[in-house]
Amino acid sequence: MPASITSPARKLWDISPSVDENAAVFPGDTRYSQQLHFSLEPGCPVNVNAITLSPHTGAHADAPLHYANGEASIGEVDLAPYLGPCRVIHCIGCGPLLLPEHIAHALDNLPARVLLRTSRVASQSWESFTAVAQETLALLATKNIALIGIDTPSVDPATSQDLPSHHQLLAHGLRVLENLVLDDVPEGDYELIALPLKLVRADASPVRAILRELS
Repeated sequence: MPASITSPARKLWDISPSVDENAAVFPGDTRYSQQLHFSLEPGCPVNVNAITLSPHTGAHADAPLHYANGEASIGEVDLAPYLGPCRVIHCIGCGPLLLPEHIAHALDNLPARVLLRTSRVASQSWESFTAVAQETLALLATKNIALIGIDTPSVDPATSQDLPSHHQLLAHGLRVLENLVLDDVPEGDYELIALPLKLVRADASPVRAILRELS
């Protein structure tokens, strides 16, 4: 009988920002708040908090419903795009708009998921960030990907009213993760785990996004 083999644990990267009262949200959106509802004390055996937040707080998955009435809520989408092999592509310092030439160096044999690192230190601020050009999303769609993620608050600029990049995602059936933290992640291939909650009528869901070293 062969001897058992113990494999070393695969390294994990937590690519989710902290969620608390300091978490940035789109101007005017619901900010995070937390209030103790049940308090651990004589006669009560537990602490239970009531939490209020936008579903776009922290690392989150947008549903098609977010930008198109009648489309799927986050509780209705297929989970497969949020779990599996992915590639982190560095596009650091590419400016306000991520163009096809910024990712051209890393497109060979793409897995089904792509995470775009645009900054050395990720920020959730809506004041200045890199968005993704429609042409870049169209190019990635030709590579048969299922999901893109980015370390900024949105794939569209903060001032956009018609959200062309979000609608490009919809046109190609792509899922998206926003507000990731990729500061310590080298360019390369990983396993992504970033499942949204089954919020059956919601337009988005927070995720606890992690990367795991490939075996």
